[in-house]
Amino acid sequence: MSYQFKDIELTKITIIGAGNIGPDICLHFAKVFAGDGVKLVLVDIAVQALENARARIEKKVASGVKARAFRPEHADKMLASISYTENYDDIAGSSLVLEAATEDEGIKDAIFKQVDAICDAGAIFLSNSSHMRPEVIFRNTSNPGRCLVAHYFFPAERNPIVEIVPGADTDPVLTANLLGMYEAIGKVPMEVASSYGYAIDPIFEGLFLNAILCLQKGYGTVKEIDRVSMDTLGCGVGPVTAVTLAGGNEITDHGLDEMYTQLQPWFKSPRLLKELIAAGERWDIASKGDVIEVDAETEAVLRDQVRGAFFALAAYIADLGICSISDLDKACEIALVIKPPFSMMNAIGIDKAYDLVADWCTDNDGFPIPKALAAAREAGGWELSNVTRKTLGNVAVLTIKRPKVLNAVDTTVLAELRDKFTQVESDPEIIGTVLTGFGVKAFVSGADINDLAACKTAEAGYNNSQNFQQVCNFIEALDKPVVCAWNGFAFGGGAELGMACTTRICKAGLRIAVCQPEVNLGFIPGAGGTQRLPRLVGISKAAEILRTARPVSSSEAVEIGLARAEIEGDLVEAGVSLVQQIAEGGVVLPAIETGPMENVSEPENLDIDYHSKAIDAILVDAIYTGANMTLADGLELESRSFGKCIETEDMWIGLDVFMSKGAGQKAPFVHR
Repeated sequence: MSYQFKDIELTKITIIGAGNIGPDICLHFAKVFAGDGVKLVLVDIAVQALENARARIEKKVASGVKARAFRPEHADKMLASISYTENYDDIAGSSLVLEAATEDEGIKDAIFKQVDAICDAGAIFLSNSSHMRPEVIFRNTSNPGRCLVAHYFFPAERNPIVEIVPGADTDPVLTANLLGMYEAIGKVPMEVASSYGYAIDPIFEGLFLNAILCLQKGYGTVKEIDRVSMDTLGCGVGPVTAVTLAGGNEITDHGLDEMYTQLQPWFKSPRLLKELIAAGERWDIASKGDVIEVDAETEAVLRDQVRGAFFALAAYIADLGICSISDLDKACEIALVIKPPFSMMNAIGIDKAYDLVADWCTDNDGFPIPKALAAAREAGGWELSNVTRKTLGNVAVLTIKRPKVLNAVDTTVLAELRDKFTQVESDPEIIGTVLTGFGVKAFVSGADINDLAACKTAEAGYNNSQNFQQVCNFIEALDKPVVCAWNGFAFGGGAELGMACTTRICKAGLRIAVCQPEVNLGFIPGAGGTQRLPRLVGISKAAEILRTARPVSSSEAVEIGLARAEIEGDLVEAGVSLVQQIAEGGVVLPAIETGPMENVSEPENLDIDYHSKAIDAILVDAIYTGANMTLADGLELESRSFGKCIETEDMWIGLDVFMSKGAGQKAPFVHR
């Protein structure tokens, strides 16, 4: 048995290093590959390390079963797929070898010399280095085209970010396939060009360095600096505490000195860090539950120091040009659990951000004002994207990419979609578009609930609905076909975006492919769902789906005519092929009915369970009255009806339950 992704076939994976992160990488591989029968080998020369790794993995799997993250039978497969060994000969036959050993050039070189002599020429070699360039790590391997860095973040089995760093000789097809494979197994991979420390660690370690420099300058104590850093950057622990808890003083000391020579002079390990290491001591960090008071003057100084450093470091990486700014913004937020730097600069104002960096650079001799920041100031802010575009042949592929919120759509994303589709429509080389979402879990998890919560009047609700509808109407009216590829579940606005496309396909085997969950929260669909769904699947079926909020599987979506097909293989490639067939006339699809529907039935008496009777009445009127109108008039009615929901008590009850307790909780509606 094996796992196949394009040209990558995995039958056996070896992880070298049973220390801090290797077992967690092994655990993630076990989770995603055990069902395919992929064998995993965890190698270490230390028996105790292997025993500790086994105990750690078994404990985490048991916790996963208890939390219902794993079914017991899958947990058994996970544990059975892993073998533990001191013998490097057991690596033989591996399709992929991932090294997660000590961050030492000599050790990594020795490991890959040995691995290279054992493995077949087609084996993929990955290093989980946190700093070293792939050209250095793999300099003595026989096939550097199959080698690159895959840098994980703690905890590796749960933190989704992985920096994919190809070397100068890495096969670009392999790089692209690995990016796709990591996305397919639930990670958020980020391509980074070869550079010491890659993209994220210079920011993380730079914030630590800035903290120690603030300490050396007498701007505050370690505890004060960490407290202000947490408040300013929205992180759970400060930079000094983070390094201390990870036992990373020595690694950071080495990394900073290497950055000093390989990046720029500011990155030099500070005097206090070297003294601490020499004395075998640790930083005086706050204990759990400690309340750290900081006077207003100290807080103001430290806040500006933290923001100045954060913005300068992020803009410096932008200067290097080693990765997408949008990817770096998201990766900092997810990997470091911190506010996204470029979004933060835009939010406070690019002029203020520039001034903070300029003042900080004056206080930090050796750190020039990044050129990218000056350019962003000139442009009025950083240009960030939540919708990526690539071209496959003569077809554009637009991907909604907001992994932290499962691709939820807000007003910014809607504006981006319209801009991207406008560009596609005017491009003479492009015959159509595939619209999909990033990852494997969700196409779009719905509209951003914060946008709705900001609506306080019926008029505001009407405008909210109209804003989304206008984008859907624009997509529907395009002269070039648009295939919506539901790569995961499409909730609410995600389903409605799909309904506005020429047709829809979905990944096969989705237990939940489509759902209009609005009535669970005390309102109705506002992006066209009450009008397009009846015209696509029939009014009786649509009303039942909309009024009960029950999910629709991928197979049912095809059965009722909501989706054209379930796709077993590559969903985007299938979408591209379908766009080409439609554009060339090989597939002819009927347009959605824009006039009044024929033979509209009377509303049925449905069991709506706990849902609001007041909202149901508004919904039923929108569905059945709208069915007797033109599509355009029905959409107008939907927007007015959506606005009416704002005036009910039940919508605010539903929103409060959702925002305070999360999805899945039944709201105590009062039916008014």
